[in-house]
Amino acid sequence: METRRPPVGHENFEEIRTEDFYYVDKTSFITTLMCNRGKANLFTRPRRFGKTLNMSMLQSFFEINRNNQDLFAGLDIAQEPILCKEHMNKYPVIFLTLKSVEAEDFTGALARIGVQVANECRRLSFLAQSQQIGPDDQSDFMALKARTATPQQLKDSLKTLSRILESHFGQKVVLLIDEYDVPLDKAFHRGYYDKMISFMRIFLGEALKTNSSLKFAVITGCLRISRESIFTGLNNLKVYTITDPRHDEHFGFTDEEIKRILEDYNLSSAYEELRQWYNGYRFGKKDVYCPWDIMNHVDRLLADPQAEPESYWNNTSSNDMVRRFIDKADSNTRYEIEQLVAGGYVEKAIKTNLTYAEVDESLDNLWSVLFLTGYLTQQPTEEKLSRHTMRLRIPNEEVKEIFIEKIQNWFAEKVRNSSSREEMEALYCALLEGDCNIIEKILTAQLRTTISYHDTYEGYYHGFLAGLLKGGGFWGVSSNRETGDGRSDLLIVTEDGAKGIIIEVKRANSLEDIPIKCQEALRQAETRNYADAFLERGLTRAGVYGIAFWKKNCGVAKCEERK
Repeated sequence: METRRPPVGHENFEEIRTEDFYYVDKTSFITTLMCNRGKANLFTRPRRFGKTLNMSMLQSFFEINRNNQDLFAGLDIAQEPILCKEHMNKYPVIFLTLKSVEAEDFTGALARIGVQVANECRRLSFLAQSQQIGPDDQSDFMALKARTATPQQLKDSLKTLSRILESHFGQKVVLLIDEYDVPLDKAFHRGYYDKMISFMRIFLGEALKTNSSLKFAVITGCLRISRESIFTGLNNLKVYTITDPRHDEHFGFTDEEIKRILEDYNLSSAYEELRQWYNGYRFGKKDVYCPWDIMNHVDRLLADPQAEPESYWNNTSSNDMVRRFIDKADSNTRYEIEQLVAGGYVEKAIKTNLTYAEVDESLDNLWSVLFLTGYLTQQPTEEKLSRHTMRLRIPNEEVKEIFIEKIQNWFAEKVRNSSSREEMEALYCALLEGDCNIIEKILTAQLRTTISYHDTYEGYYHGFLAGLLKGGGFWGVSSNRETGDGRSDLLIVTEDGAKGIIIEVKRANSLEDIPIKCQEALRQAETRNYADAFLERGLTRAGVYGIAFWKKNCGVAKCEERK
């Protein structure tokens, strides 16, 4: 059984290799990069797909005055002795990550960028004593290091550092910029986008376009920023989006790698569950998994072999784009969202070079953003689609939960806007009194006005019911919380805290199947002891319901209350 620790939260290549963490070999990235690189190389991938670790790996491989052969021993790149001899530890490196540049206003964001530049200057603090650097450059370097630089010095900082490093080492610089678009994303959502784009146009643009000290650059991000003129005039920029087959296996874990990881940890029995929850992304011609999800869940399984999958990726993302998308959705778009949650697909024209300034121009652009940021993925098809059109689907169960959560909020809003207080009070009263007939009547009426297509997915009905109950605003409603020996669909506590209600949701296959699924839901709640959570809290009573849906019909069954 594998003894190396899963590298949860570790993105430093040298640390992972020297402190006995598990490493999935992505060093073939170096070989492919050096065979095909441009002057500046932009890789766009969703968050948490190993971009920072890959950039750290590049730093360890290229940075001069290191002796890192042992770090790469036994890895794929070690099978390329000529390439290693020519390039390993031969270049000065600037490595800047912008993923933490988040602030409420432009002044705060600029200060965060200044911190990142200062940290890199401190890492290169030996330059302060260099005899090869002129007094003006020394002055700029010390100001950047001490965070006393002027705004203009900060704008020019990457180009300045490149010039200083070339002067010191007599060798051109490799520039690594990780998550370059995070400052733009935060500025877009918080209202200072124009100021940020003006800054980045010089900060990044000049470092990549007119920098005679640059050997080559590697940049990562989620979106390709082109028409805002950051990269204007950079004729040899090579862009590798998630649709490009080049480097498609270098970000994210392939199916073969997942099987190897699970085998190494003696967890092969978890493969099917992990595939359902975390697979489904398609980069180029490869199906890939999110590394963040896999390593987090393997770490949990090692502690608890019965641990159920969780939405690790969701918990690290603000989901601002999904929120923006849902808020702008018209009736047709909401119908398409329902189709996606039900396991279907939509066909959309996708812009892979979309800019933040264009996001709000149309709903079509928001579809593109959801694709580029990992909320949707491409579904392969042999059918001939029109140019730039893709067949899109939700990649896996984890991302589906994000959409269901948003749909719950959507239903809650619909209830607040359209349902009478009297109708909601009648539903609550029926749940408290165990009147299944009244519950069925009210839910069916709601289905007729909210469900806009004829067949749907269990998770969608779950979202419908959760949103409906949350929309009333009287009770506490929780979804998919650990209860007893599993996770119940809905855990509800009345406003006065006196009674707990459990609802398990099922999707029936026909009208006649509804009663059968209701009883199946009750058996699941009973065998998995879902009511234990309420009993442990000292609630006086706990009602357990099984509710089954088919198209716009539902059935309700109830267990005897447990005192």
